[in-house]
Amino acid sequence: MNRTGLGIAIALGLAIGGLFAALPRLDLEISRLFISPETGHFALLDELHAGRLSWAMHLRDASMWLVTVLAIAAGAAVAIKCVAPRRRMRIGGRAVLFLLGTLALAPGVLANVVLKEHWGRPRPILVHDFGGKQSFVPWWDPRGSCTHNCSFIAGEPAGAFWTLAPAALAPPPVRVFAYAAAVAFGSTVGLLRLAFGAHFFTDVAFAGLFTFLIIWLVHGALYRWRATAISDAALERAIEAIVLPVHDAAMRLFARVSRRTQREPRPGRP
Repeated sequence: MNRTGLGIAIALGLAIGGLFAALPRLDLEISRLFISPETGHFALLDELHAGRLSWAMHLRDASMWLVTVLAIAAGAAVAIKCVAPRRRMRIGGRAVLFLLGTLALAPGVLANVVLKEHWGRPRPILVHDFGGKQSFVPWWDPRGSCTHNCSFIAGEPAGAFWTLAPAALAPPPVRVFAYAAAVAFGSTVGLLRLAFGAHFFTDVAFAGLFTFLIIWLVHGALYRWRATAISDAALERAIEAIVLPVHDAAMRLFARVSRRTQREPRPGRP
């Protein structure tokens, strides 16, 4: 998560954005590669409807489960800390905040709340060029006819590209391989969404770029920039300051109820 990575991401964003703004129908031509010449529909979608493509759905489910497992691991560290606030967290406080924060911000807020609900770009399967009823619009135009769960940006690929966040926490000797695996994972999920006609190429590309930018910024705020950097110990103390009073009050109440229960005579005994 250094300036070189940021420079590459910005350069890619400008190149892809400029090219597909100047040649917007290039998005259609890329999607057309996945069209069956016999039926005129997206080939994988036809196979899925015919019940002959279970592997694709298994792959999609597996990708979602991978992201879920990584998020649960971070969430479990917080849950255990809340139950046992005096115990040290198994995952560093910054790592937990980094993982859960970027997951919430990138595929959560940016992709699925802000853009997909307000950027009216129809999905490929819904546009006239592929047998749909809506007009194609380029990536930069939010004035499409889609009103809900639209194409820009791709939500599932944004979640897959989020694996760049745990990759950023990998040990330095293997970090570059972790980055490569995360990019390959996000690209594979994105390619699958293209093949089903669910998204255009630019939907996937900008999902990856925007997710990376959010990860880069949050990583900098927590780890690299002196003005905002915070230690794991400080975060744990902050959690303890919130949780300990509630935890201690609950334990006192539990002890009081237990003593009262022990003093009460049992049925059938004097």
